[in-house]
Amino acid sequence: MKSARERMDIISAYREVGSYRGAAAVSGTTAKTVKRVIDRHEAGGGAPRRAPREHNYDGVAELVAGRVEKTAGRISAKRLLPAARAAGYAGSPRNFRRLVATQKQVWRKDNHRGRRPAVWSPGEHLVIDWGSEGGLHVFCAVLAWCRVRFVRFALDEGADTTLARGVFRDPRRGAGGGAGGSDGLPEGRGGREQGHPDPGLRAVRGA
Repeated sequence: MKSARERMDIISAYREVGSYRGAAAVSGTTAKTVKRVIDRHEAGGGAPRRAPREHNYDGVAELVAGRVEKTAGRISAKRLLPAARAAGYAGSPRNFRRLVATQKQVWRKDNHRGRRPAVWSPGEHLVIDWGSEGGLHVFCAVLAWCRVRFVRFALDEGADTTLARGVFRDPRRGAGGGAGGSDGLPEGRGGREQGHPDPGLRAVRGA
């Protein structure tokens, strides 16, 4: 396919010499290509509209669409193929699988169930993440609807550091961790907090 610059060169050469063969010799192409470019230019410059390509499964497309709709997009191409053969389909199983996959995509697009947005209550979910910078590991945690951010530094990101004796352990309560021997987010001890203490923080502590 000729670029826009090449087409302009062909049109300019044709205007100068006045013949397809002469323009083809100047532009370094064939007379047929020159004629095609000139005809396209005189027609308005738009590419000729191609007729839709026919497929060997067009005759059973409605059958497949109906079965996909009836089964809510769960029927397989293997199960549908005998019915399509009986309806006159003579193509390959591979082409038929393409048809079924296309019809399923159309059905799912028109019957999308959607996703419900997350609705969190204060203190219901705890979001945690690790980060690292220059060999120093940073642990961050925040509760839903909470203004407090918990940050602590560590030398590694192992499970022992995170849970057993690490970032969740309140060093000012000794080896027992949180209240009642359980571990939880420190309330202003051991970590760096921003904002004011939130009731949701105390909700995650063991009682």
